[in-house]
Amino acid sequence: MMKKIFMFLTVGLISLHSFGWGQIGHRVIGLIAQNHLNDKAKAELFELMGHESLVEASTWMDNIKSDSTYDHTHAWHYVTIPNGKTYQEVEKSKEGDAYEATNRMIETLKNPRSTKDEKVKALRMLVHLVGDLHQPLHVGNGEDRGGNDVRIKWFYSRSNLHRIWDSGMIDSKQFSFSELAHLVDHDYEWVDATYTSTNIDLWVKEAMELRPQIYDMRDDENLSYEYMYRNWETVRKQLLKGGLRLAALLNEIYG
Repeated sequence: MMKKIFMFLTVGLISLHSFGWGQIGHRVIGLIAQNHLNDKAKAELFELMGHESLVEASTWMDNIKSDSTYDHTHAWHYVTIPNGKTYQEVEKSKEGDAYEATNRMIETLKNPRSTKDEKVKALRMLVHLVGDLHQPLHVGNGEDRGGNDVRIKWFYSRSNLHRIWDSGMIDSKQFSFSELAHLVDHDYEWVDATYTSTNIDLWVKEAMELRPQIYDMRDDENLSYEYMYRNWETVRKQLLKGGLRLAALLNEIYG
């Protein structure tokens, strides 16, 4: 009986970490985006969401994954694009994906005929989906479920590659989301025009280009400080891009 309970909890934990940046990562992106909204977008979002900030909205799409009403949204957290392909060339999932759902949420927010409830849900999903598309392993190669099947150890504890990028590296730094957002939102020596691009094809292309770096490890390797040292700058850049691009999208929608 105890073994079954353990297996259930383990599966649940793995599932929990397969939906995008952990809560800290999503909140960082939400806070950075909040910092870069123009006055028009701030006013429109307050009218729509009241005091619910982009930080709070950022984790809603993960919070609803236990509600069977939203089972159809599980596939929206990721997109699969094998090496050498573009999104336009791959066979599309009938359930949708992060690329398609992001565009759909944008259209819902722009559509004057959308109800307030539809727009609230679309906004919450958009904040989360932009974050997911900037966690590189949410643009999967079609071979290992976005790194979930790559079993490794993280500081000698069993884990998988996807979880390391979702939350392992971020959690190991022990920053709060506001501390990390403040740290990342000052990294402007990295910034060029692409950091505010609303072109989703560019976002997924960048994620695919990171694959050699992400998978640079030995089989069953214990990953720790050295892997984090090689990849932490990339984590920071992806969080910053996610936040600035989300703000650019919302400024565009409400401008």
